Amino acid sequence: MKRRDFVQYAGLGSGALMMPSLLMGNPISQEALLAPRMDVALKKQLADVALNTAKSLGASYADARIGRYLNQFVITREDKVQNVVNTESFGVGIRVIVNGTWGFASTSTVTEKGIQEATNQAVGIAKANAILQKEPVVLAPTESHGEVSWKTPITKDFREVPISEKADLLLSANAAAMEAGASFVNSGLFMVNEQKYFASTDGSYIDQDVHRLWPFLNVTAVDRAAGKFKSRQGLSAPVGMGFEYMDGLDSEKVAGPAGMNLYRNSYDIIEDAKMAAEQAKAKLTAKSVEAGKYDLVLEPNHLGLTIHESVGHPLELDRVLGYEANYAGTSFATLDKWKSGDFKYGSDIVNLVADKTQVGSLGAVGYDDEGVKTKKWDLVRNGVLVNYQAIRDQVHMIDQNASHGCCYAQSWNDVQFQRMPNVSLEPGTEKYSVADMIKDVEKGIYIAGRGSYSIDQQRYNFQFGGTVFFEIKDGEIAGMLEDVAYQSNTQEFWNSCVKICDKDDYRMFGSFFDGKGQPSQVSAVSHGSSTARFNDVNVINTGRTI
Repeated sequence: MKRRDFVQYAGLGSGALMMPSLLMGNPISQEALLAPRMDVALKKQLADVALNTAKSLGASYADARIGRYLNQFVITREDKVQNVVNTESFGVGIRVIVNGTWGFASTSTVTEKGIQEATNQAVGIAKANAILQKEPVVLAPTESHGEVSWKTPITKDFREVPISEKADLLLSANAAAMEAGASFVNSGLFMVNEQKYFASTDGSYIDQDVHRLWPFLNVTAVDRAAGKFKSRQGLSAPVGMGFEYMDGLDSEKVAGPAGMNLYRNSYDIIEDAKMAAEQAKAKLTAKSVEAGKYDLVLEPNHLGLTIHESVGHPLELDRVLGYEANYAGTSFATLDKWKSGDFKYGSDIVNLVADKTQVGSLGAVGYDDEGVKTKKWDLVRNGVLVNYQAIRDQVHMIDQNASHGCCYAQSWNDVQFQRMPNVSLEPGTEKYSVADMIKDVEKGIYIAGRGSYSIDQQRYNFQFGGTVFFEIKDGEIAGMLEDVAYQSNTQEFWNSCVKICDKDDYRMFGSFFDGKGQPSQVSAVSHGSSTARFNDVNVINTGRTI
């Protein structure tokens, strides 16, 4: 790497430095970021080179993915813009089945010759792998879609919004936090456009234009006399939307306790920055929690992470089957529990669904990276485990004949494999607000936002923290708490769920960084819920040592 490029990347800030796999590609200009998409007819012509070459070399199946991946980062601190970076990655990945075995190769030389050479390599890898293959790949049938397209429904393309407007918005948020008493503040925007073309020997030619956005904020208050500091992260969520998410429309705010505004479908970063500063200062003098049993009121931005770790991961079929044991672990939700038909994953009101079609979610696409049309399906219904997440070469293992449509690769030069779809908790069916829920709690804690967490290799025993905590006494908020974390196991926790707010409170948490596989890949996924109550959960004090 050239020194100039290193300095440019190094200035992205702490948030962006956690995204190494998303920095792949070359720095490009703003003009290049706005360059038009490749002509669809040319994509089809190039994809056919891969498919025809693969068939001529004996492949029983082949697919090709032509991808242009665009990223933009805008990073600020206090009154300064630290960096603005645009990156682009462009190439093609080719996957084949030869002699009942997978082979994959990729190239950034997106020409007929380059694609022919990569296809030859993919076929050669499949033939070499076939020597060790014990059972042939079994692909579930999928519909031939012909020539189709899909695009994230957006009203503002981030690429067309001037950088000056983005920087001004972030600096205004920083200024609001500093005026409200913050000592330090960092903020930034991470924006993604995936231009993906998929073609397969099944007869599908699918062109997709995927947009995602993540505004991030961290505010710190310092008590120099006491030698203490506290921070509060922003309460935004990464979304599968355009820049309209940053409009902060009043109609999209959801009222929380203690005067908090929470955000759905749009985000007011200036307002959140101001409240973050006020809450970071309040955390400096907040009461330390007394360990014990509490009823927990968990808001969606917090609960999404718990869903991700205790539901999303353990119900990935490849993990259940042990394919991830060497790296990410296994799962307590083994096949015998599913086959029994009565395994109580949660209480009767717990309905957990997988959904790759959810508008505004990070995982929303029209078709997955195997050309399967995406859908919604049950994982847990009325508290009972009913299904897993599986793709074309897995579903026969659970006696099903259609992929769930949750196959994904983080880029054109990575092989696609089973990834977590959006996994969400359905809202309650009766009218019931957060205020109603708090009134029903005698001794409890309201938790908002994400914090540190730990969960074992089977996704069973866990501990979760949060961003802000409020004590609930006799149906009222009694003040802020600190040093809060709760401990449970997955089945015990979800069976303690006694109440869920209605759809008016439904919001999504998201992450760009769901890691899995060797070599590791990341994927973007959202988790929706309404605020939910879990009774008699063990809370520990993280600030005290024995």
